[in-house]
Amino acid sequence: MKQIAIVSGKGGTGKTMLTASFASLAKNKVMVDCDVDAANLYLLLSPVTKEKHDFSGGVTARIDEEKCIQCGKCVEVCRFYAISEDFVVDPISCEGCALCSHICPVEAAIMEDNESGEWFISDTKYGAFVHAKLGIAEENSGKLVTEVRKAAIKIAETEKSDYILIDGPPGIGCPVISSLTGVNMAIIVTEPTLSGIHDMERMIEVASHFDIDTRVVINKFDLNEENTDKIKSICKEKEIKVSGVIPFSREVVESVVNMVPVVEYTKNGISQTIKDIWDSVCGD
Repeated sequence: MKQIAIVSGKGGTGKTMLTASFASLAKNKVMVDCDVDAANLYLLLSPVTKEKHDFSGGVTARIDEEKCIQCGKCVEVCRFYAISEDFVVDPISCEGCALCSHICPVEAAIMEDNESGEWFISDTKYGAFVHAKLGIAEENSGKLVTEVRKAAIKIAETEKSDYILIDGPPGIGCPVISSLTGVNMAIIVTEPTLSGIHDMERMIEVASHFDIDTRVVINKFDLNEENTDKIKSICKEKEIKVSGVIPFSREVVESVVNMVPVVEYTKNGISQTIKDIWDSVCGD
């Protein structure tokens, strides 16, 4: 079983478009959307939910009024000013550090699980799909990514899948690290802009730190061929293979609007280009 993470140093490079196309082209695979803060792969895969699970990303304090003797110790030690003088916890201000629960002499400060999101196991015409939805302004997205990846691996092992296709989050933060840990290959999708080049280089550094076999795909390469040549030069210097270049196409936008992977929406040159990229990935 080969785990392939499709990632990008910044949003909007075409990462999800490429993942959806790979899902259409690959056989015997499981898909997982690890961009839990802004999941959108489901829009192109049209999943039917089979299982729904709650996600607890942390804890929040609560003061038990019946036990509380109003000694004020919890108010004194809370550096986030989350506990009012009438001993009510503001859940937005509470950081879940649990100091109040340790300092309380009568165990009136209770730490409770914070329901911060949901994750799902769904069926699609392409195979099993694991995805999630983190609540607005909630934390611990890296932990949720780990949760959905574990579920995807379990399904893949049961079904003896050849691939796990991971639609990773943008950037280089905690959820990205959780998405990359233990994968066989990282495909960085970039674009020929200054920000695209900068963020691609940061992403390469992260993948290199984990000693991951890394490939680069340049999307909309023909919008600035000078920057495209610069990306190729950087990859050559770092001994990273450019698996393919994808031209700008309005049909990509149309495929997203119609909620269909672009390789199914059109049979023109861009579809063949993506097929060639997938064949290259399979051969590596």
